[in-house]
Amino acid sequence: MMEELLPESVVAVESHGDDPAGDASLYPEELAVLTRAVDKRRREFATVRVCARRAMEKLGVAPGPVLPGERGAPRWPEDVIGSMTHCEGYGAAALARAGDLASLGIDAEPHLALPDDVLDAVALPGEADRLNRLGARVPAVHWDRLLFSAKESVYKAWFPLTGKWLDFSGADIDISLDRAPVTDGLSGDLRAQLLVPGPVVDGLAVQTFTGRWTVRGGLLATAVTVPHTGPGPVPGSGA
Repeated sequence: MMEELLPESVVAVESHGDDPAGDASLYPEELAVLTRAVDKRRREFATVRVCARRAMEKLGVAPGPVLPGERGAPRWPEDVIGSMTHCEGYGAAALARAGDLASLGIDAEPHLALPDDVLDAVALPGEADRLNRLGARVPAVHWDRLLFSAKESVYKAWFPLTGKWLDFSGADIDISLDRAPVTDGLSGDLRAQLLVPGPVVDGLAVQTFTGRWTVRGGLLATAVTVPHTGPGPVPGSGA
């Protein structure tokens, strides 16, 4: 599901259900950050890291620990960018070479309506109007949850480039629906217009992020990628 939303330069690995190896699949450094974690958190942590290590192998990178950094963002090996997500019964990791993309973000959510009043905190007035129109057109989709997921993916792509927080009001997201639906669900494009000064990528400010979304099998997923605006970083620079 996730790999279909991403360009060919990205490798993605998914898991449906918790990793059966649990703590045994983690490096000592990873276990050290879970000393006070409840069982649910430990299972989710292990599941996405197993996905991440399998993605590293597919990318040709030696697997290693993935430790949380500032604001919990994963710290990847040098010259690798990536994103992880998990929700009940699902986990995924997506990785790419830093020379192929500037940044990426993924998110998965259960295909359920948001709790009461959450949409008011998430949606800008224009977004709420567009969601109402989408809901009238395709009422089977929980468009409020899809907007929330899209904002999560935007933030995950934004933070590695800026090191700054991005509020829900910091991006105006337009969701479009594909004319030809996928076999067992729906999909479409995302376009996020940043309402704050955008990150500088290869010397140029970027004010628009784009991506894809899908809904199927009781889940929805979103993915956002930020391409290089120039020739990209020099290999081995760590940029």
